[in-house]
Amino acid sequence: MVPNPPANDALESLAVIRETLERTAQFTALPGRGIMLVGATALVTSALAAQYSHWISRWMAIWIAEAIIAASIAVIAGYRKANRLGLPLWTGPGRRMIVALAPPLAAGAALTLALYLNNYQSRLATMVPGTWLLLYGVALMAAGAHSVPPIPVMGAAFLVLGAVVLVANAPFLMNSAMAVGFGGLHLGFGWYIAKRHGG
Repeated sequence: MVPNPPANDALESLAVIRETLERTAQFTALPGRGIMLVGATALVTSALAAQYSHWISRWMAIWIAEAIIAASIAVIAGYRKANRLGLPLWTGPGRRMIVALAPPLAAGAALTLALYLNNYQSRLATMVPGTWLLLYGVALMAAGAHSVPPIPVMGAAFLVLGAVVLVANAPFLMNSAMAVGFGGLHLGFGWYIAKRHGG
Protein backbone atom coordinates (compact mmCIF):
# COMPACT_ATOMS: atom_id res chain seq x y z
CA MET A 1 0.00 0.00 0.00
CA VAL A 2 1.34 3.43 -1.06
CA PRO A 3 1.33 5.92 1.81
CA ASN A 4 -0.68 9.11 1.33
CA PRO A 5 1.50 12.14 0.53
CA PRO A 6 1.77 14.71 3.30
CA ALA A 7 -0.82 17.49 3.14
CA ASN A 8 1.90 20.12 2.66
CA ASP A 9 3.16 18.35 -0.48
CA ALA A 10 -0.36 18.20 -1.93
CA LEU A 11 -0.95 21.90 -1.24
CA GLU A 12 2.42 22.75 -2.77
CA SER A 13 1.56 20.77 -5.89
CA LEU A 14 -1.79 22.53 -6.19
CA ALA A 15 -0.08 25.92 -5.86
CA VAL A 16 2.39 25.02 -8.63
CA ILE A 17 -0.43 23.83 -10.91
CA ARG A 18 -2.44 26.99 -10.24
CA GLU A 19 0.57 29.22 -10.94
CA THR A 20 1.28 27.36 -14.20
CA LEU A 21 -2.33 27.71 -15.34
CA GLU A 22 -2.31 31.44 -14.53
CA ARG A 23 0.95 31.90 -16.44
CA THR A 24 -0.42 30.23 -19.57
CA ALA A 25 -3.92 31.75 -19.40
CA GLN A 26 -5.05 34.29 -21.97
CA PHE A 27 -6.80 37.55 -21.20
CA THR A 28 -10.11 37.08 -22.99
CA ALA A 29 -11.95 40.15 -21.68
CA LEU A 30 -10.86 42.33 -24.59
CA PRO A 31 -13.80 44.59 -25.45
CA GLY A 32 -14.42 44.32 -29.18
CA ARG A 33 -17.10 47.00 -29.07
CA GLY A 34 -14.79 49.23 -27.06
CA ILE A 35 -12.06 48.76 -29.67
CA MET A 36 -14.59 49.71 -32.36
CA LEU A 37 -15.49 52.85 -30.40
CA VAL A 38 -11.77 53.72 -30.25
CA GLY A 39 -11.66 53.33 -34.05
CA ALA A 40 -14.68 55.58 -34.48
CA THR A 41 -13.18 58.34 -32.32
CA ALA A 42 -9.92 58.04 -34.30
CA LEU A 43 -11.80 58.62 -37.57
CA VAL A 44 -13.42 61.74 -36.12
CA THR A 45 -10.01 62.88 -34.86
CA SER A 46 -8.41 62.33 -38.28
CA ALA A 47 -11.06 64.57 -39.87
CA LEU A 48 -10.36 67.27 -37.29
CA ALA A 49 -6.56 66.88 -37.43
CA ALA A 50 -6.54 67.06 -41.24
CA GLN A 51 -7.32 70.76 -40.94
CA TYR A 52 -4.01 71.24 -39.08
CA SER A 53 -1.70 69.12 -41.24
CA HIS A 54 0.38 72.26 -41.93
CA TRP A 55 0.61 73.07 -38.19
CA ILE A 56 2.34 69.99 -36.77
CA SER A 57 2.31 70.96 -33.07
CA ARG A 58 -1.48 71.48 -33.19
CA TRP A 59 -1.88 68.26 -35.20
CA MET A 60 0.11 66.34 -32.56
CA ALA A 61 -1.89 67.89 -29.70
CA ILE A 62 -5.14 66.73 -31.31
CA TRP A 63 -3.86 63.17 -31.71
CA ILE A 64 -2.40 63.10 -28.18
CA ALA A 65 -5.83 64.13 -26.85
CA GLU A 66 -7.31 61.28 -28.92
CA ALA A 67 -4.81 58.84 -27.37
CA ILE A 68 -5.98 59.85 -23.88
CA ILE A 69 -9.64 59.45 -24.90
CA ALA A 70 -8.92 56.08 -26.56
CA ALA A 71 -7.00 54.77 -23.53
CA SER A 72 -9.89 55.80 -21.26
CA ILE A 73 -12.43 54.05 -23.49
CA ALA A 74 -10.29 50.89 -23.62
CA VAL A 75 -9.80 50.74 -19.84
CA ILE A 76 -13.48 51.39 -19.04
CA ALA A 77 -14.74 48.93 -21.68
CA GLY A 78 -12.17 46.31 -20.62
CA TYR A 79 -13.10 46.73 -16.96
CA ARG A 80 -16.82 46.33 -17.74
CA LYS A 81 -16.29 43.23 -19.87
CA ALA A 82 -13.93 41.69 -17.29
CA ASN A 83 -16.54 42.27 -14.55
CA ARG A 84 -19.27 40.76 -16.72
CA LEU A 85 -17.15 37.65 -17.33
CA GLY A 86 -15.91 37.48 -13.74
CA LEU A 87 -12.27 37.89 -14.82
CA PRO A 88 -9.64 39.97 -13.02
CA LEU A 89 -8.34 42.91 -15.06
CA TRP A 90 -5.35 43.89 -12.92
CA THR A 91 -4.02 40.43 -12.02
CA GLY A 92 -2.96 37.31 -13.93
CA PRO A 93 -3.10 37.52 -17.74
CA GLY A 94 -4.77 40.96 -17.66
CA ARG A 95 -1.87 42.45 -15.73
CA ARG A 96 0.70 40.71 -17.96
CA MET A 97 -1.01 42.07 -21.05
CA ILE A 98 -0.97 45.62 -19.65
CA VAL A 99 2.70 45.26 -18.64
CA ALA A 100 3.55 44.07 -22.18
CA LEU A 101 1.77 47.07 -23.72
CA ALA A 102 3.52 49.68 -21.58
CA PRO A 103 7.21 49.69 -22.73
CA PRO A 104 6.59 50.20 -26.48
CA LEU A 105 3.99 52.89 -25.75
CA ALA A 106 6.42 54.63 -23.38
CA ALA A 107 9.12 54.40 -26.07
CA GLY A 108 6.77 56.07 -28.56
CA ALA A 109 6.07 58.90 -26.10
CA ALA A 110 9.80 59.37 -25.39
CA LEU A 111 10.72 59.44 -29.11
CA THR A 112 7.93 61.92 -29.84
CA LEU A 113 9.10 64.21 -27.06
CA ALA A 114 12.74 63.93 -28.17
CA LEU A 115 11.88 64.80 -31.77
CA TYR A 116 9.74 67.73 -30.70
CA LEU A 117 12.18 69.17 -28.15
CA ASN A 118 15.18 68.83 -30.45
CA ASN A 119 13.59 71.00 -33.15
CA TYR A 120 13.10 68.30 -35.77
CA GLN A 121 10.07 70.22 -36.99
CA SER A 122 10.70 69.37 -40.64
CA ARG A 123 10.80 65.65 -39.82
CA LEU A 124 7.82 65.46 -37.45
CA ALA A 125 5.25 65.10 -40.22
CA THR A 126 6.84 61.87 -41.45
CA MET A 127 8.50 60.54 -38.30
CA VAL A 128 5.73 60.88 -35.73
CA PRO A 129 2.85 59.04 -37.48
CA GLY A 130 5.13 56.19 -38.59
CA THR A 131 6.69 55.91 -35.13
CA TRP A 132 3.31 55.88 -33.40
CA LEU A 133 1.89 53.23 -35.74
CA LEU A 134 5.04 51.11 -35.60
CA LEU A 135 5.43 51.11 -31.81
CA TYR A 136 1.71 50.62 -31.23
CA GLY A 137 2.01 47.55 -33.45
CA VAL A 138 4.95 46.32 -31.36
CA ALA A 139 2.90 46.91 -28.19
CA LEU A 140 -0.03 44.90 -29.55
CA MET A 141 2.21 42.05 -30.66
CA ALA A 142 3.79 41.90 -27.19
CA ALA A 143 0.39 42.06 -25.47
CA GLY A 144 -0.97 39.46 -27.89
CA ALA A 145 1.18 36.82 -26.22
CA HIS A 146 -1.23 37.10 -23.25
CA SER A 147 -4.45 37.70 -25.16
CA VAL A 148 -6.72 36.40 -27.91
CA PRO A 149 -5.20 35.50 -31.34
CA PRO A 150 -6.48 38.54 -33.31
CA ILE A 151 -4.42 40.94 -31.17
CA PRO A 152 -0.93 39.99 -32.46
CA VAL A 153 -2.34 39.95 -36.02
CA MET A 154 -3.66 43.47 -35.51
CA GLY A 155 -0.25 44.39 -34.09
CA ALA A 156 1.47 43.06 -37.21
CA ALA A 157 -0.86 45.14 -39.40
CA PHE A 158 0.00 48.30 -37.43
CA LEU A 159 3.69 47.44 -37.59
CA VAL A 160 3.63 47.03 -41.38
CA LEU A 161 1.63 50.25 -41.84
CA GLY A 162 4.05 52.18 -39.62
CA ALA A 163 7.07 50.82 -41.48
CA VAL A 164 5.52 51.79 -44.84
CA VAL A 165 4.84 55.34 -43.58
CA LEU A 166 8.40 55.73 -42.28
CA VAL A 167 9.97 54.38 -45.48
CA ALA A 168 7.67 56.40 -47.76
CA ASN A 169 8.77 59.60 -45.98
CA ALA A 170 5.76 61.47 -47.40
CA PRO A 171 4.12 64.14 -45.21
CA PHE A 172 0.85 63.94 -47.16
CA LEU A 173 0.40 60.38 -45.84
CA MET A 174 0.49 61.31 -42.17
CA ASN A 175 -3.21 61.88 -41.49
CA SER A 176 -4.57 59.24 -43.87
CA ALA A 177 -2.21 56.63 -42.37
CA MET A 178 -3.42 57.51 -38.87
CA ALA A 179 -7.04 57.20 -40.05
CA VAL A 180 -6.38 53.81 -41.67
CA GLY A 181 -4.45 52.52 -38.65
CA PHE A 182 -6.09 53.90 -35.53
CA GLY A 183 -9.49 54.20 -37.22
CA GLY A 184 -9.85 51.41 -39.76
CA LEU A 185 -7.80 48.67 -38.10
CA HIS A 186 -9.47 49.25 -34.74
CA LEU A 187 -12.93 49.11 -36.34
CA GLY A 188 -12.18 45.94 -38.32
CA PHE A 189 -10.42 43.99 -35.59
CA GLY A 190 -12.83 45.29 -32.93
CA TRP A 191 -15.76 43.94 -34.94
CA TYR A 192 -14.03 40.57 -35.33
CA ILE A 193 -13.19 40.36 -31.60
CA ALA A 194 -16.76 41.35 -30.65
CA LYS A 195 -18.15 38.65 -32.95
CA ARG A 196 -15.74 35.85 -32.00
CA HIS A 197 -14.90 36.62 -28.39
CA GLY A 198 -18.12 37.72 -26.79
CA GLY A 199 -18.61 41.43 -27.29
